[in-house]
Amino acid sequence: MNIIAWIILGLLAGALAKAVYPGYQGGGILSTMILGIVGAFIGGTLFTLLRTGTLQLTSASLSIPGLLVAIIGAIIAIYLWGLFQRSSRA
Repeated sequence: MNIIAWIILGLLAGALAKAVYPGYQGGGILSTMILGIVGAFIGGTLFTLLRTGTLQLTSASLSIPGLLVAIIGAIIAIYLWGLFQRSSRA
């Protein structure tokens, strides 16, 4: 059941992050899902680090606060992916 929740959270977070982030990111539904799942891990890990002071690989939960954390993580993932693509072209 966790995998289905991650897929749903990934789709929601990835789609909302792509809508919020300025510019064109490209990619289809699979890349949006992967972006959202990666964002959920980035956001969950950063949230745990800020809250407890320990670095643990955790994911955001399927809830409203978890979705907000996942969206923030997905926006960070979009930004980092854009930096990676620009540096590989040069």
